Amino acid sequence: MERDNIDFKNMDIAALFRKLLLPTVLGMIFSALFVITDGIFVGKGIGSDALAAVNIVAPLWLFSTGVGLMFGVGASVVASIHLSHGKVKAARINITQSIVISSLLLITTSTLFCFFAPQVVHLLGGSERLTPLAVEYMLWFVPFSVFTALLNSGMFFLRLDGSPNFAMMCNVVAAVLNIILDYLFIFPFGWGMFGAAIASAVGTTVGALMIIIYLSRRKCSLRFYPVKLSRKSMQLTRRNIGYMCHLGSSAFLCEVAIACMMFVGNIVFIHYLKEEGVAAFSIACYFFPIIFMVYNAIAQSAQPIISYNHGLHKETRVRRAYLLALKTAICCGAAFALITILFSPEIVSMFIDRSYPAYEIASKGLPLYATGFIFFAANIVSIGYFQSVERARYATIITLLRGFVLLTACFFGLPLLLGNSGIWLATPLAELLTTLFILIIYIRAKRKREKNIVSLQHGNNDKEILPKIQTPGRKPA
Repeated sequence: MERDNIDFKNMDIAALFRKLLLPTVLGMIFSALFVITDGIFVGKGIGSDALAAVNIVAPLWLFSTGVGLMFGVGASVVASIHLSHGKVKAARINITQSIVISSLLLITTSTLFCFFAPQVVHLLGGSERLTPLAVEYMLWFVPFSVFTALLNSGMFFLRLDGSPNFAMMCNVVAAVLNIILDYLFIFPFGWGMFGAAIASAVGTTVGALMIIIYLSRRKCSLRFYPVKLSRKSMQLTRRNIGYMCHLGSSAFLCEVAIACMMFVGNIVFIHYLKEEGVAAFSIACYFFPIIFMVYNAIAQSAQPIISYNHGLHKETRVRRAYLLALKTAICCGAAFALITILFSPEIVSMFIDRSYPAYEIASKGLPLYATGFIFFAANIVSIGYFQSVERARYATIITLLRGFVLLTACFFGLPLLLGNSGIWLATPLAELLTTLFILIIYIRAKRKREKNIVSLQHGNNDKEILPKIQTPGRKPA
């Protein structure tokens, strides 16, 4: 639990980014393995219907992850700015408020989801054939959603406290436990969907408990602070939570967008290709997290650097961190796309046997799906940048555009034009159009900045960056 030697204010941006990037990416990769392992063991040990059933209820897992990311991003951005001004107590209050409120929210929603489990599965697109398996998995995993959220939000707080390596270990321990227990519960014990769900729940819970222990230690700069229940404190908490949710809403929407992709995709695939199509699509959805989490790790590595220096108005350092993250993500996107296109049959065979009809569908579809990875990389890092500099409106608009408006239109429209190939190309096209929208924002901001430089030739050229960062107008306690 020793803190790492990190100086957000003075350390070279490239060195600082590298110091945060490696443990963050490794932690995220293990988080992705957490999800992928479920898919491999469920597909191999229970069958393609079980794989499709897990994909049906996956949006509920993404909901809890999204809540954790929303509060993690929002609280860490505000806490970063407070720490840059030396307000350590305020930063502690922020992270405590975020964990308490997010936990209460998920306890409430999880109870409702479990109480109405069959109805929820039906709303998520479950067919009569898949519903029993989906309900069984859901009832044993959803009650642990509060730990899923804490594991995701806690990563931000540990990195901000200067402990990216311990943050990585929380993910590693959770993933390794899940892998071991998945194998034991599904194969030797033969517990089926119940075993898969419990394995995931135990791994998540242990990782979250490690975060709770860390934040309870008095020698940490960021740690839990006693919550007061006075009327004034509740009013301040409500204000702070509102601002955190405002800043982190696009992080939540990113997860909900993935849930939307799964939900709409399940509907479209089951319409055109029946249950076998959903099983094939579920392989893409299981493979997708490792792509998303690497991009997310890159964005999250840049986030404390950007937020901290944004609080100090060191905009050159902010710009350098953003551009470095963007270049890194695009290179990773190109590599992921190439690997997926060249080795799609091998990737599919990790999840299901060649004898299943879903194998052929997925093998042909994954290369088409992979064409959007580069655009997705640029979009995720740009959304993270806007969050980090308190430009929540831009982040939210971009997220809504790519994850809901364009995605839904492409999913329903492209199959009419291109047939079955159009279903796989829906997500790449939505990501491409979103990237073009971000470029429009870039060009408009660049022209505005150039105009300002001309009018202020003798002023400070480091006042604004691209896109323009506002001076924080609110200073929540």
